[in-house]
Amino acid sequence: MAVKGARPAKDRALEYVKTQVLTGAFPGGKLISEGDIATALGMSRTPVREAFLRMEAEGLLRLYPQRGALVVPVSPDEVRSVIEARLVLEHYAARKVVGRGPAVCAAVFERLSAELGRQRDTASASDWRAFLDSDRAFHAITLDESQNAILSGFYSTLRDRQMRMIGESAQREPDRVATILHEHLAIAEALRDGDLTRAQHAVQTHLASTVRAIGLAVDESLI
Repeated sequence: MAVKGARPAKDRALEYVKTQVLTGAFPGGKLISEGDIATALGMSRTPVREAFLRMEAEGLLRLYPQRGALVVPVSPDEVRSVIEARLVLEHYAARKVVGRGPAVCAAVFERLSAELGRQRDTASASDWRAFLDSDRAFHAITLDESQNAILSGFYSTLRDRQMRMIGESAQREPDRVATILHEHLAIAEALRDGDLTRAQHAVQTHLASTVRAIGLAVDESLI
């Protein structure tokens, strides 16, 4: 008998597998099986199969009958497209925030600092899903303060792709979390000071280092 108020097994399976993929715990190229996931979660294979189908539709898994599911690697083209989109949006957002004056810059810095604190706490607790949520929230603050709801909404659609890229970069580079925190602080302080050139350069540096950490060559325009 199902426990009243308990989440459906298919939702728990989806959350688990998706978290493992987005955080890089299941890296691109890894083959995973319904049976192993079902055993780990203490459930039947049926909800796991449903989760696999959902993630295949999202482009995160590729299913092979009788073999399992392959975690689809992040392609160079996808990285390039996401990074280029982020560069345009985050440069625009920095310009709008700085243009709104010192009071707004100070308020944005306070919000960014709060997320930096949450990132340090979640990193210390090795809670990578929470860390990645905070990483996304950190960058979304500047977009929100640009006062362009359409661009802010578009930025939110990049959420899963961003989380996966950051997750995979952290898995590949042991010191990546410390680097992220340092680069985030540089962005926050530049915005606090109303220094647009410095803020945009800090954004470029941060995005370029993400690409490097994933193991791809960096476009010169990001440096």
